[in-house]
Amino acid sequence: MIDDHSRYVVALAGTPRPEGRLVRRHLERAFEECGLPDAMLMDHGIPWWNWQSFAGSTQLSLWLMRQGIRLCFAGIRHPQTQGKVERFHGSLERALDCRGVPAGNHQQWLDDFRREHNHIRRHEALGMQTPASRWHPSSRPYTPNPPAWEYPEGAWTLKVDNHGTIDIKEQPYRIAKSLIGERVRIVPVEDRYLVYYCNTIIRELHPATKRSTIVDRFVEEQNLQTNM
Repeated sequence: MIDDHSRYVVALAGTPRPEGRLVRRHLERAFEECGLPDAMLMDHGIPWWNWQSFAGSTQLSLWLMRQGIRLCFAGIRHPQTQGKVERFHGSLERALDCRGVPAGNHQQWLDDFRREHNHIRRHEALGMQTPASRWHPSSRPYTPNPPAWEYPEGAWTLKVDNHGTIDIKEQPYRIAKSLIGERVRIVPVEDRYLVYYCNTIIRELHPATKRSTIVDRFVEEQNLQTNM
């Protein structure tokens, strides 16, 4: 996990499998130490995205949303969306090739590399400063059991019914069974509706075709962030 502004590596850890519950442990530790980010940009990897789910949500991504973290997903087959992460992976792989990893001590090697990246290595993109000199913890504290999300006063909200749908003007739209009983926010935009869970866009509704689709969240967030 890399801070977008400073390139500071907030967390660097290996897991035996790409399971959400394993990734969550490392995120919890990072949030406890560094506070909560306003938003996270990620790919469609297993911990974050479930291709068998109508809404694509995983238990981990829903947990992040309930923490008030806005999730943005990179374009499919567009690694350049996460250029900083890709460059970091390249540096990590080159270090592995040059130095190797001591047997049975992988995490210590990762900790040492993170320390070097953050506090010793100077980055051209930062004016030859270190990431640690540009980074500071978030002012948003991590709460293991956050209160129910509160939408802005006057926001148009609807409750997801027992079928995982909502009704707008007597037209049902499928949202997600994982959100049964939860409230979502509806934001009209031109000829469609954007559906938010907490502060993350989860669906795009098209009244003309009566369709509910997955929105290009990264692009839409860039277009709407000044209006929200």
